[in-house]
Amino acid sequence: MTFGENLQFLRKRLNMTQEDLAEKMEVSRQSVSKWESNAAYPETETILRLCDLFHCDMDTLLRGDVSRRFGEDAALWNKHMNAFAAAIAAGVALVLLGVTLLMLLGEFFAQVMLGGVVFFLFLIAAVTVFIISGMGHDAFLRQHPGIGPCYTTEEMNRFERRFPALIAIPVALILLGLTAIIPMDMMNIPARFTQDQRDALCGTLFLLCVAIAASALTWAGIQHSKYGFPEEKLTRSQRLVGRIWGAGMVAATALYVGLGFGLDLWEQAAPIVYTVAALLCVAATILVKKDGE
Repeated sequence: MTFGENLQFLRKRLNMTQEDLAEKMEVSRQSVSKWESNAAYPETETILRLCDLFHCDMDTLLRGDVSRRFGEDAALWNKHMNAFAAAIAAGVALVLLGVTLLMLLGEFFAQVMLGGVVFFLFLIAAVTVFIISGMGHDAFLRQHPGIGPCYTTEEMNRFERRFPALIAIPVALILLGLTAIIPMDMMNIPARFTQDQRDALCGTLFLLCVAIAASALTWAGIQHSKYGFPEEKLTRSQRLVGRIWGAGMVAATALYVGLGFGLDLWEQAAPIVYTVAALLCVAATILVKKDGE
């Protein structure tokens, strides 16, 4: 394919008109028309900007076949990012499930030592997953320079319509988990359980909801980045909000484990720590958005 044919393919792939592309490149529509008909070529600086816009390398744009390249790149990028998202979400789940089992074994079965061993085994597994998947992601990007989001506007819009639900459902699950702190005498729990065991069941249920929700939110966030939204759609304040929530949940988990080991507050601390962390994250989100406006 010629440069003009490649440029036309890339422009139409993103549902852009010649006027749209001309506006982005700060040239006239006639210039874009000449480029696509191979009657003229843009300057080197403009070609580099076109490569950045369409996530394409210069050699492919000028002399290659972008339709074939984008088909191969899209499949490769999609497969890698799906695996990366699943691995990171699994790592988050392992950490929180380890905390959940630590509390359940320690408080319900009085196996504090066993719970500690299980927790650290889960933590080791999670750290291993994070290291392997993180290094694998870096290696993939080095081995495939220039590769990036390869989706059409229709595909991106379809995901963007689903994204609010991918965030709202896990958040609703965390709120649902808060029902675990309802007094146990209001729930149909067998009387043979002691009060401590009932509290442990409540805390376990809540932490299980947090584990599932946190993993789902992590997966959704990486899927969001897979489509290129952080670079193309998110503002600085929106990126900051994501970091606040990530750091807030990590800090809450660390505090909860510290209170559990230090003061033996496994069942009492879970709902309080995570609820306060969520409220602080909400407050920080509101402040950041106000500053952004």
